Amino acid sequence: PEPMSDRPPRIYIAGHRGMVGAAIVRALQRRAAPQGCEVVTRTHAELDLTDQRAVREFFAAEKPDQVYLAAARVGGIHANNTYPAHFIYDNLMIEANVVEAAFRNGVRRLLFLGSSCIYPRNAPQPMNEEALLTGVLESTNEPYAIAKIAGIKLCESYNRQYGLSHGIDYRSVMPTNLYGPGDNYHPENSHVIPALIRRFHEARRAGQPQVAVWGTGTPRREFLYVDDMAEASVHVMNLPHAVYAQHTRPMLSHINVGWGDDVSIAELARAVARAVGYAGEIVFDTSKPDGTPRKLMDSSRLHSLGWRAQVSLDDGLARAYQDFLASTPRSA
Repeated sequence: PEPMSDRPPRIYIAGHRGMVGAAIVRALQRRAAPQGCEVVTRTHAELDLTDQRAVREFFAAEKPDQVYLAAARVGGIHANNTYPAHFIYDNLMIEANVVEAAFRNGVRRLLFLGSSCIYPRNAPQPMNEEALLTGVLESTNEPYAIAKIAGIKLCESYNRQYGLSHGIDYRSVMPTNLYGPGDNYHPENSHVIPALIRRFHEARRAGQPQVAVWGTGTPRREFLYVDDMAEASVHVMNLPHAVYAQHTRPMLSHINVGWGDDVSIAELARAVARAVGYAGEIVFDTSKPDGTPRKLMDSSRLHSLGWRAQVSLDDGLARAYQDFLASTPRSA
């Protein structure tokens, strides 16, 4: 639903300093059409989303028209295993506080950003939305996944109870593995693409003849450039209610957001080497674990809603490498 007045809509991005939140801000700024929009943000220091009273006061004062809920406590396997209580508590509190305060203050449109880890560990590939709650989760990030599943069900439950009476429409999108500007290039705590970018960059700079990549190189993974994720989020947020309802169900309403295809880790490593300009040999350390053989999302529901990813892996990696150089000046 459109805002009640002629003023531009006020859009609150929760988590605007994270990789996805920052990309959503960029997407909204690109779309600042005739009417435009007013983007509302708060840093963690300004607003602790786990603090219920602070969240309520913020919404009462700011009265946004739309909310993108991209804020979350995130981390890799090590962090998830070490701090499971932090991961489940913080994420449950963030989503519960934001959704309830949004509802209490008349927010009719909200988009919750989940994660592909909501699906069972052994879900059939490619994973479609119907796989939710059909099996056991991956144990290493189960608390985080449970919190993200709760976020989906929170949105669905508010829609079911208040959709007709209050005209609310709260939606959820589940991204595949994301990469791009704002990624974490930490040597130990980063995901596979930023880790490889750093490794190949340092090898090129040091003139190393070869780079070792963990595992056999055969597992397949899907990757989506983060600005594509942001564009998909804005697209889904602004779909007419009737269209969204036609492609979803009241208790199965989330939408996968993927590139639509996957690559082997070996192919990925070669693509990162090309982006970085590393010409040495790539070897595979088969003593190291491979992880799940395949993780691919079925994004056909999103495709039927009129959206497809645009940024190819090679283009995205080139942009990600430029971001790495800009964000770690000493490495250039």
